[in-house]
Amino acid sequence: MPKDLYAILGLKRGATKEEIKRAYRTLSKELHPDRNKDSKESERRFKEVNEAYEVLSDEKKRAMYDQFGTTGGPGGAGGAGSGPFGGFDFSGFNTGDLGGLGDLFETFFGGGGARRGRREQRGRDLQIEIEVALTDVVEGIDRSLQLERQRPCKKCGGSGAEEGTKQVTCKECGGTGEITRTTQSFFGTFRQAAQCEACGGTGKTHEHPCKNCGGDGRVRSHEPVTIHIPAGMQDGQTLRVRGEGEAGVRGGAIGDLFVTVRIRPDAKFEREGDAIRSTVTIPVTDSLLGTEVPVHTVQGSVTLRVPAGTQPGQVFRLKGKGMPVLNSSRFGDHYVTVNVEIPTKLSKAEQKLVEEWKKMRG
Repeated sequence: MPKDLYAILGLKRGATKEEIKRAYRTLSKELHPDRNKDSKESERRFKEVNEAYEVLSDEKKRAMYDQFGTTGGPGGAGGAGSGPFGGFDFSGFNTGDLGGLGDLFETFFGGGGARRGRREQRGRDLQIEIEVALTDVVEGIDRSLQLERQRPCKKCGGSGAEEGTKQVTCKECGGTGEITRTTQSFFGTFRQAAQCEACGGTGKTHEHPCKNCGGDGRVRSHEPVTIHIPAGMQDGQTLRVRGEGEAGVRGGAIGDLFVTVRIRPDAKFEREGDAIRSTVTIPVTDSLLGTEVPVHTVQGSVTLRVPAGTQPGQVFRLKGKGMPVLNSSRFGDHYVTVNVEIPTKLSKAEQKLVEEWKKMRG
């Protein structure tokens, strides 16, 4: 019978993310091989719990699971006829043609992965967002984060085997890495090729699976990761941190971590690409006579010479005082808009002077 992933975690369909996470943590502690060293049943259930959590904690995989019904578990296949595609022969179908959906297709319908002779399962890529200040990307910054993810088992080094154990031909699939199921339907007999659950499609198993990870080669853990955000990053750009995603099954390649950088708006500066814009306000007398004003830039304070006769809204350029250009030694410019403050009230003496000046101007 196909497995009910919710039932494995002791939950009902519609469980919240927190309920799923709480159930997983409780069961993984209860069934951990270190606490049940000689129990094959606990080892089997420990692996099932990890497989169920891997699907239900992923929004896309869970949505597909909820839509198409129970499966044989991550990396396996549903029973013959399970889901809307049950009973069809996918052995000649290359799920790689589906791009990112290929992994989900194989997860739920088992088609093609083992047939292609795959000997490793690459770990899943992860995507996160991180928020930083504008000033953080002037010189670049390192950020340390705690991530929950599947990482290589430290006890077996990710191999899934106890130290000194030998690899043997998988008894379930006879070394082919796949299981072929035959089913009868109204249209005739159909074959469905699915990746072998016992060996993960490798065709090999270990005499003595690692007790810490149950032979999977991976354990879910909270580990720190340091992310370097380089100078000049733009809002919404994504960094790729290789090897910081989830571990692959039984020594498979580790996935990557994709970090989208979000930059908080700054109260003093407006950024436009590599350029910076800001505003200074001067009295009308300084716009007439000229002056020098301090201007704060992302690189520090500089002095701006405002010539006599400067008009309200006039823009001045501070060359090379803007943001650093990503992966370059160049810098953008800083543009300063000058606001002229015109008094709303004049004293009698001031009004008299302005009137005399008006007469002088003709």
